Amino acid sequence: MAWRHALCFWVICGWTCFAEAGLPPLQPLIDASPAGSILRPPAGRYAGPAVIDKTLTLDGGGHVTLDGGGRGTVLSVRAGNVSVRGMHLTHSGATHDGVDAGLLIEESNGARVEGNVIDDVLFGIHLKQASHAIVRGNTIRGREAELNLRGDGIRLWNSHFNRIEGNTLDNTRDLTVANSADNRFNGNRISNGRYGMQLIFSPRNRIEGNLVSHTTTGIAVLYSDQVSLRGNRIEHVRDVAGAGLAFKGSGEADVVGNTVLHCTVGVQADAPPYPEARHRFRDNRFAHNVTGMFFYGEKGGHIVQGNRFEKNLMQVGVSAPTSARSNDWRGNDWDDYEGFDRNGDGIGDTPYALHYYADRIWMETPQARFFRNSPALELLDFLERLAPFSEPELILKDPQPRWPRK
Repeated sequence: MAWRHALCFWVICGWTCFAEAGLPPLQPLIDASPAGSILRPPAGRYAGPAVIDKTLTLDGGGHVTLDGGGRGTVLSVRAGNVSVRGMHLTHSGATHDGVDAGLLIEESNGARVEGNVIDDVLFGIHLKQASHAIVRGNTIRGREAELNLRGDGIRLWNSHFNRIEGNTLDNTRDLTVANSADNRFNGNRISNGRYGMQLIFSPRNRIEGNLVSHTTTGIAVLYSDQVSLRGNRIEHVRDVAGAGLAFKGSGEADVVGNTVLHCTVGVQADAPPYPEARHRFRDNRFAHNVTGMFFYGEKGGHIVQGNRFEKNLMQVGVSAPTSARSNDWRGNDWDDYEGFDRNGDGIGDTPYALHYYADRIWMETPQARFFRNSPALELLDFLERLAPFSEPELILKDPQPRWPRK
């Protein structure tokens, strides 16, 4: 009955919109639905934008499209305990200043966004001062545009205690988390963007079991303390200035059980911002990267234990000889370790020591990176190792390298 009243309202008052857009608007159906009810529009395509400002479940059943007509945000939610599921949201506006998106969740508590398809939008899903939301199983595809001109696939601003799970983001810019604490990101797949994820002033977030691939940077943690990254896979991050995992101005990160594969730099980290802070890298795999880990700054302070370093062109790079030396290196698996384990205790008989010879040329002189792995530098490096012209720099020493290698 409510739907029939809404249809009558649209016939009387919404004919102009129909004539202009060629589509029936969804807003009258939303307005006619009682608070707390479930709205299941008939299958088809509807004109937006639309706003939900009361507790409501909007269920498209996989057969309802809301077309924003290229104006603003396609669907905005401005109430608590709203559910949006099974909808196709498309054709948002193109204004970065207005953060035109497929879906906006604003000043809301307990929203659920599940199983939607969002495409041809500038931003995908925007959580703005939203808490305790569940964003699960959505597919978000951005517009074809230069990378920096795209919008974020998912954007959180001042939003806390949310769960972002099992979403697929493709051809968007970033998944951005700004001024947002205590969120969980599980099982998302992010590809063909700029940052897979970036956290800015967002402490205590948990990032677990995500796949990030073919981005310029994988996961960047900026000025965000107590972040946990576990069981993620970051691969094919090949931008010259990018890294699979990047840390700046952050402390107390737990980085456990991740795989970082085929990146320019596996991990790039500066020193913790305060003396008692530590980054803990445990049981990760860094394989087939140009540089496995890179540390910059004059002091270390990281714990690097039980990790596997496989077939990296360079295992560890530094901006200064002391940058990695004071880290706690212990029990790592180095594929270029040349020692033995005569007593069979699983620990190499001699420490793993990493020195740099001609490698220092391109690390200290960025302009020389173009010639890295060239025959001339390879020959120079060979001669340095054969008969060093000067005492090589000790970069790190692992007193208990793992043996046998796994």
